[in-house]
Amino acid sequence: MSSSTMDPADPVFRLHRGGKLAVASTVPLTSREDLSLAYTPGVARVCAAIAADPRLADDYTWAGHTVAVVTDGSAVLGLGNIGPSAALPVMEGKAVLFKQFGGVDAVPICLNTQDVDEIVAAVRALAPSFGGINLEDISAPRCFEVERRLDEALDIPVFHDDQHGTAIVVLAALRNAAALLTRKLGDLRVAISGAGAAGVAVTKMLVAGGVDPEQVVVCDSRGILGPHREGLTGAKAELAELTNGDGRQGDVAEALRGADVLIGVSGGQIAEAAVAGMAPRGIVFALANPTPEVQPEVAARHVAVVATGRSDHPNQINNVLAFPGVFRGALDARATRITDGMKVAAADAIAGVVADSLTPDAIVPSPLDPRVAPAVAEAVAEAARRDGATR
Repeated sequence: MSSSTMDPADPVFRLHRGGKLAVASTVPLTSREDLSLAYTPGVARVCAAIAADPRLADDYTWAGHTVAVVTDGSAVLGLGNIGPSAALPVMEGKAVLFKQFGGVDAVPICLNTQDVDEIVAAVRALAPSFGGINLEDISAPRCFEVERRLDEALDIPVFHDDQHGTAIVVLAALRNAAALLTRKLGDLRVAISGAGAAGVAVTKMLVAGGVDPEQVVVCDSRGILGPHREGLTGAKAELAELTNGDGRQGDVAEALRGADVLIGVSGGQIAEAAVAGMAPRGIVFALANPTPEVQPEVAARHVAVVATGRSDHPNQINNVLAFPGVFRGALDARATRITDGMKVAAADAIAGVVADSLTPDAIVPSPLDPRVAPAVAEAVAEAARRDGATR
C-alpha cells in the first residue's frame, strides 16, 4: 500500500500512529533528593558496585527484566524481505505482547544489515543492556548460524522465536491431540511439510518430546529428505540423517501415505488427495498464514483434529502461548541459555492448561488465557535450574 492510497481513517493505521511503545520511569523525580538518588551523585555508587560484581546488574538495572527483540527484516510475517524499517511495527507488537502476557519489558532492535557477522557483532555489543535476546524474522538458513554463534558467545538466553516458539506450541498441541485420540507420541507417524527454520525446529522439538525420529518424514520443496538426496548441507543434511527410517522417496503425498500427523510449516499447498491418504483419525496442523497448506474445512473431511496459525479458526498455534512465559521463566531463573529441557517443559505447561477439557476444537489454550504465561514461566524456571542453565 503506497502512501497515496493509505487511508488514515483505517483503524489499523490509527492504532499504529506514533508507534505502540514508549519509555516510562519507574521512580519519582519530584525533588532534588529524587534527582540525586536516581542520577548523580547517587547513581555512581550503583555503578561502582556493578563494576565490582557484574551480577548485580540483574538487580539494579532493567537488564533483569528486559529483552531485545532483534531482526534484520529479512523474513517478516508473510511479507518476506521488507527490511528493518518496515519490520519495526512487528517488533513493536512483539514487545507489547511480551509486556502484556509475560510482564517482560522488550526493546525492538531493527538492524540495517543482513550479514551474519555484522548481526552477531551488533547483538554481542548490545547484550550488556539486556537479560535475553529474542531473534525474530531472520530468514533461514542464516538464522541458524546467528542463533548458534550468539548462544555460544553470550551468557544470557538467546531464542529464535520463529523456530522455537512455533515448535514449543506444536509439541503442546500434538501432546493434547494425541491424548484426545488416546494415542502415544512415540507411536505416531509424522509428516512435516517444510524444512526451513520452523520445520527444522519442529522436527527437533517433537523428537525431544518423545516422537520417534524414524517415524518422521520431512519434505522441502524438492520432496522427502533422506540419504538419497545428494548435496544436502547444514540443517537439512542433519534432518536427512535423523529422520525417515523407512527410506521413503518422493513428494509430500508419499510422505503422507499412512501418516497419522501432517504439520505444515511451508506455505506450499497440499492436495486434498494427499491428505485423504493419511491414516484414519489423523491430525493436521496447517500453519502457513494467512493461507494454510490445507484449508481447515478440507482437512476436516479426512482427519479428526485440525489446527492452523489463524485466529479465525479453532486451535490456533500461536507463538504468544510460548515466548512471554519462556522469557519470564528464564529471566526469573537468571538463565544463561534456553535448553531443550526448558522448551519441553514449556510445551508441557501449555498443554497442561487445557488438559482436563480437551475437545477437537480446543487442544491448546486461547492466546488470551491468563493462566498460560505464569504456568510456562514456572515450568521453564524450574527446568533451567534442573538443567544447570543458571548463573
